[in-house]
Amino acid sequence: MKLKLCLCFLINLLAISLFSQSDTKYDSDFEVGIVEQLGEKISDDIYLIDEDGKSVNLFDQIDKPTAIVFVYFKCPGICSPLLDGLAGLIDASDLDISEDYQVLTISFDPQETTILANQKKKNYQALIHDKNTEEGWRFFTADSSNIAKATKNVGFLYNKAGNEFTHAATVVIVSPNGTITRYLNGTYFLPYEFELAINESIKGQTGPTIKKALEYCYSYDPVGRTYVFNITAVTASVTIFMALIIFLLLIFFKPRRKQYKRVENLNSKH
Repeated sequence: MKLKLCLCFLINLLAISLFSQSDTKYDSDFEVGIVEQLGEKISDDIYLIDEDGKSVNLFDQIDKPTAIVFVYFKCPGICSPLLDGLAGLIDASDLDISEDYQVLTISFDPQETTILANQKKKNYQALIHDKNTEEGWRFFTADSSNIAKATKNVGFLYNKAGNEFTHAATVVIVSPNGTITRYLNGTYFLPYEFELAINESIKGQTGPTIKKALEYCYSYDPVGRTYVFNITAVTASVTIFMALIIFLLLIFFKPRRKQYKRVENLNSKH
């Protein structure tokens, strides 16, 4: 594992430079994953169904730093680890949910109901102690049209396969004025990482995701429902990286060697 992380670190600059060229563009071949929309605002024409069965405007719900999470409640894969990790984060964080920030969990399966959303909320509330999750962590459903608007707005791309969905795991951090400021990818988050993202959102600061290089090194396996090490991409990138280093060394050191030989020849003549 340490070797894999070291390899990922070596290609970090190369990977980030590649990603920086396409952060806000949709690739026609890119079907599942996250296309970060940093600096973009949450649209004001997205409507969700809240826990009381009422239609509410998503943008109007954002009046403080907000973490938006897209899942589907019957997911047999990474949705449960994602929500488990989020519950653990809420429980461990020094920030007070509902006061300092809020979490909005949105189902992207239009077949799921408010009843199921409320059941999920109760399940995760039971994992958190002494926090106001009743007001601070809300669960929503929506119809297919509004789901499409919301997921495209934040760059959350997924595919339906039978009765299930292939998708990534991410938490989208949004500032109090509705601007997307950061993405936290994966199913486990450090409290410090989360608190930093929330504090940055208060200031309206946006920043690239540190885990981009790791995402480049790992790809999602829809069959095993897990992330696997992308040895082909990493090997190719490391090869390019090493070739670049060798090329630079030859450029810088070759002239010095010639100059050294000339000095030796002059000394031998004298």
